[in-house]
Amino acid sequence: MKVLYHPDRHEIELASVLYALSDPIRLHIVSQIRSEGESPCNAFQVPVAKSTLSHHLRTLRESGVVFTRSHGTQRLITVREDDLNERFPGVLHAVLSAYDATAACFPDANDEATTTLADEE
Repeated sequence: MKVLYHPDRHEIELASVLYALSDPIRLHIVSQIRSEGESPCNAFQVPVAKSTLSHHLRTLRESGVVFTRSHGTQRLITVREDDLNERFPGVLHAVLSAYDATAACFPDANDEATTTLADEE
């Protein structure tokens, strides 16, 4: 099986993390993993093709936001909270809190954003 690239803690860059979290689908994925814990790739209900989901997961992994481990034929994804908090204290919490607040105030806002993004592809 292919070895996946994960940046070391000291290699994680703020610009890469913020870029990865700027996409509504990736933000939804990270929020879901953070609330539900380690998740397989097929657990995410997003309105995009499998290849696009793979791209989003790769972007999150290569930016240092998530860690992917193989378990049999599955790939399990976790958020690298400890690494992110060590490098950029409070950033992940602030971004996800803002996302969750938006989702609570405007329940259709995040669905609309992911639908619009999927339509553009």
